[in-house]
Amino acid sequence: MQPRGNGCGILRGRTEMNELQPELLLKAYAIGVFPMAESRDDPRLFFVDPDKRGIIPIDGFHVSKSLRKVARSRIFKIRCDTAFEAVLDGCAQPTAERPDTWINSEIRRLYIELAKMGHCHSVEVWSGKDLVGGLYGVALGGAFFGESMFSRTTNASKIALLHLVARLWAGGFTLLDCQFITDHLRQFGAREVIREIYRVMLADALRRPANFYSDADDWGWVERLLQSRSQTS
Repeated sequence: MQPRGNGCGILRGRTEMNELQPELLLKAYAIGVFPMAESRDDPRLFFVDPDKRGIIPIDGFHVSKSLRKVARSRIFKIRCDTAFEAVLDGCAQPTAERPDTWINSEIRRLYIELAKMGHCHSVEVWSGKDLVGGLYGVALGGAFFGESMFSRTTNASKIALLHLVARLWAGGFTLLDCQFITDHLRQFGAREVIREIYRVMLADALRRPANFYSDADDWGWVERLLQSRSQTS
């Protein structure tokens, strides 16, 4: 769910993005591979099938005391699927820490199409009228594939992830795929599983019905998640 590095997976062919349709992209996710581009300016993509896959256990999501405090302060307004393209563009925007990204124009086109089909969702963090952070990913059965996140103010991406997990927890999802592990994600309990185990987890998740509940207010779910994590931490 963070910028991806080179050499992190097995490449399964390289193609021009305009040859790929959203339906084929969903089939790729269903067999455990995902697309990326070398850079924002490279029109090609390749499919990645890592030896080890990063996941965030939904039932084992770790919430620090400081994040609980920020969440309960309700300083941010959280919405879902009301500004998907703005979130996508926020994730694609270069920063001082991330001078280039893998989200090119064709990736943008494909994921907007998936959003229109109901398979791609955004979690948006608002401060007043300003979009200050968020994330997006693909939902398929009971699996959610986190693609990328961004933050323009302190804690915004953390809050987005917390609300995502609460929503997945309530909606019956069993797998949160974050693709590759980063130090940022480790603090939430992210871990790696080998490809064979991941495929078993994926197959099980795809058989399960789940609902993202885009229109619902998720604060009740967040509070129950925070309470459950307080009891187990």
